[in-house]
Amino acid sequence: MSEAAAVPQDDIAALAKGGRTNFLGFVLRLAARLPFLFIAGHYYGPDLLGRFAYAIIVIELAAQLATMGLKRGLAQQLATTDKPHVCVVWDGLLAAFIASAIASLALMAFPQAMFPSGDIRGAEWLLPLVIFGIAGADVALAALAYRHDVASTVHVRAIVEPWTISLAAFAMIWLSSRDGLIIAYVNSIAAGLATAYWRLGRSYGLPRGWRPNPAELMRVARRNVPLAAADAIEWGSRRLDIAILGLFVAPYWVGVYYVAQQVASLPQKLKTSFDPILAPVITQKLAEDDKAAVARQVRQVGFWIIAAQTGIALALGIPGEAVMGLVGPGGAFVGGTAALAFLLAAEAVAATAAVSEAALVYIARHRNLLISLFMLAVQGTLTVAIILGFDLARWPEDENTRQAFQAAGAAAALMLALGIASVMKAILLSRLLGAPVQGWRWSLLWATAAAILVGFAFTALPRRFEWSELVFGIPLILGTFGYVIWRRGFTHEDRELFRLKKDEEPEMPPPGTAAP
Repeated sequence: MSEAAAVPQDDIAALAKGGRTNFLGFVLRLAARLPFLFIAGHYYGPDLLGRFAYAIIVIELAAQLATMGLKRGLAQQLATTDKPHVCVVWDGLLAAFIASAIASLALMAFPQAMFPSGDIRGAEWLLPLVIFGIAGADVALAALAYRHDVASTVHVRAIVEPWTISLAAFAMIWLSSRDGLIIAYVNSIAAGLATAYWRLGRSYGLPRGWRPNPAELMRVARRNVPLAAADAIEWGSRRLDIAILGLFVAPYWVGVYYVAQQVASLPQKLKTSFDPILAPVITQKLAEDDKAAVARQVRQVGFWIIAAQTGIALALGIPGEAVMGLVGPGGAFVGGTAALAFLLAAEAVAATAAVSEAALVYIARHRNLLISLFMLAVQGTLTVAIILGFDLARWPEDENTRQAFQAAGAAAALMLALGIASVMKAILLSRLLGAPVQGWRWSLLWATAAAILVGFAFTALPRRFEWSELVFGIPLILGTFGYVIWRRGFTHEDRELFRLKKDEEPEMPPPGTAAP
């Protein structure tokens, strides 16, 4: 039997099922995200979107820290404990609750961190309370994912939350247009938390015999500091750009950039939704000291994610002007097209770092953290340098055009920083595991070239046919890319993996192979 075939079928089946489920989740997220962007762009406008985006950045950063690294750390704890799993999960929920309380009180005391303009009205100072909902849902979904229940994550993140915020934002147009986006956001978090807890109760049951253990909570908190920091840094790398932009450009351009970021984050969800299913599989193999199996899993999932993110980036980026024009009236968001292109490229570049980190957080968490901090420093330095460079050169002369260039520059800085981190993390993980982990295959290049040819055939059409870029161009670009990858990139084993049948044991492909 080959080394590849030595991988247990259960692990392959779990990864394959996770891949299929998460692709469905991506489609559902796409269907749910577009109505919100359309409603926000047409009825609230870039200025209110910019204000909303800045407040949510601060809230979600605090929530990332409040999860105490348990989104990935909980799987390791469950895999190595002798305690009833339901008690371990409730220890995690309590730890997240305490951390959420600290974060919420800090932001309620200093609401200017969320609204730097100082325009704070009504109950806006209560907005930090949603941190409880975000952190609690994250821990509950991580617990469910340990049992390979990725469907719950898809249900909450791809159906309940996005559709709730879309419907609530639409309803608030006539009730409170100024605060409608924030109120809709609070409703979506509450709905997601309720759904996550309901599914958690069905899976794990009630915590009978559980007693809070402060000493254990402190131990968990100390152990998970590197994980929590890594989660916050990965999340922060996708928000640092907009946070810095908010300090230098008008809220209008923050809103435009936010829309581009939301569109570009769709392919990122393919990777982040793999975390729950990849973490348990990796931790189980590390517990068995099977480093070769971990390398195969990282390499396999890495290829899937790189292929999917590249295809989606091409489909959304080539007709980018039409995509951004769809969001708001009168071309209000079209100025963010260049930023969208760089952001989509950044997500494709980041795939290797993101998948490598899924293993590094367990075997080299401190070195992984240092690389992430270095990446964040590079991104921040480049972003500020590019923005100030345009201002000092006073180019372009028109300030509005200059701010559009600065927004694109912030996205380019993110792309460069993520590229550096990808190389560094892949090299580190490969050395630690003693096996290649890079998911790159040359077929990605040929598929990209074919998709570009199809895409530019549509963008070359007269402007009055711009609608065809969305209706026909996006599906054909995706279809062309997918066809070439399926024919030239997927091995026979790859294809079997996606139609796994009972009693089959497909082999994992070696690195750098392609179908004949």
